[in-house]
Amino acid sequence: MSGRVLRVEADPGRCCSAGMCALTAPEVFDQSDADGTVVVLDAQPADRHHAALRDAVRSCPSGAIRLSTRDASGQMAAGE
Repeated sequence: MSGRVLRVEADPGRCCSAGMCALTAPEVFDQSDADGTVVVLDAQPADRHHAALRDAVRSCPSGAIRLSTRDASGQMAAGE
């Protein structure tokens, strides 16, 4: 996947504060102290976190987390 970057986005308004993301990928996610909603710590996590990140997306009960692949210039990659 040379030249491509995995990017993570989260929608706190859709988040139900289950915390599965922070438990599954604590290097990438945390929860707000105010209301427990998702906080993205690293929007472009290193490759070593990608497997946990994908697990976190699958385990999110509200579907508040999205992944996209960007090319080196920041444009959404073809097929996204």
